[in-house]
Amino acid sequence: MSSVVTFILAGGQGTRLYPLTKYRSKPAVPIAGKFRLIDIPISNSIHSGYRKIFILTQFAAESLHRHIMTTYRFSIFSKDFVTILAAQQTLENRDWYQGTADAVRQNLRYIEGFGDLVLILSGDHLYRMDYRKFVEYHLEKQADITISVIPVPRDRAPQLGLMKPDPDGRIVAFKEKPSEEAELDEMAVSAEVMEKFGIEPDGRTHLASMGIYVFNKQTLFELLQNSTASDFGREVIPAALETKRVFSYFFDGYWEDIGTIGAFFDAQIDLTRPLPRFNFYDEDRPIYSHPRFLPGSKILYSTVDQSILCEGSIVDSASIKNSIIGVRSVIGQGCELEEAIVMGADFFETPAEWAVHKKQGLPRLGIGNNTVIRRAIVDKNVRIGNNVRLINRDGVQQADHEKYAIRDGIIVIPKNTVLEDGFEV
Repeated sequence: MSSVVTFILAGGQGTRLYPLTKYRSKPAVPIAGKFRLIDIPISNSIHSGYRKIFILTQFAAESLHRHIMTTYRFSIFSKDFVTILAAQQTLENRDWYQGTADAVRQNLRYIEGFGDLVLILSGDHLYRMDYRKFVEYHLEKQADITISVIPVPRDRAPQLGLMKPDPDGRIVAFKEKPSEEAELDEMAVSAEVMEKFGIEPDGRTHLASMGIYVFNKQTLFELLQNSTASDFGREVIPAALETKRVFSYFFDGYWEDIGTIGAFFDAQIDLTRPLPRFNFYDEDRPIYSHPRFLPGSKILYSTVDQSILCEGSIVDSASIKNSIIGVRSVIGQGCELEEAIVMGADFFETPAEWAVHKKQGLPRLGIGNNTVIRRAIVDKNVRIGNNVRLINRDGVQQADHEKYAIRDGIIVIPKNTVLEDGFEV
């Protein structure tokens, strides 16, 4: 059996998710009230039996490093590991990571003694996959490189890197985010090819790269050493099509690159539905995260409908609908929350601390009384006073303010922000 070592690319700045990425990298952004995006690929890799994992980090990485180091610890009697490879200056290289391929190139020396195959994953996508099936397909095809692809409709195709396989699954053409109609026509995949690999087209006409790769280790070294290519999608893969056996692995499950505030918000709110497209409630394949040892949520005289309430929360005489309430959230009396993502807090405040903050004119940590929040994301450790209204009353689509941002019509309150009594958006 071939052995596999995993690289998870987790250095992304995530500029389109700003201000959620003001203090953290994209893979460190909280999701579903108690997890972080990086937990998804790590958990998938662990469940697949691939437990030699290197995580490549760069931008605003302190929060991500702390989360990984306090969460993923294997037995001292095993050879498994989750190791952080932060961008660093060496005698050979003085530069930061210049792209996905460059990040892997700068760390090739760490995998010389591990694995026949290298699994390369993005650290900021939401999906479930058994990578063992992916690897088995790669071996069956005797491929040098295999790329996981997902069918998408034509209107979504210009946003993604597109692959076109032949009837055997070998990739014969690749285009990164094509915008011309002729290019889109050229990259369309026939229904017959999709059906051969068990995909019902259902109006989907193109195959998009998921940013998930399996490389033969020797192939990876050949392509990256003595090369200046910085990105897999734009440079390495197109060049490899000419000289290497590059195959597509067809995936038809839920996958979301939640790269914008709108996509992030929609993916989260979907989790509150009775049957969400992504299922965190899988006892056999749980998503791992940092264990916090918090008490259960306390709900007093409140109405809660189609919402997720995480541990350590206190909700007092409030109405909550289609919302996610993160760990250690405090929701005051008379509050109305609808389609709100409240990320919670990193700590509890004591009554003594409340008194001190009150003298300083600061609201207590959490959401004060009689506050209304609709279609908004409230980041961690935010203090919201009484009678605040976050409702985007003017229907603004894009805006920047000292205390908030609006993206795709969604209000975002950055981490550690203070909103005084009566504040309105």
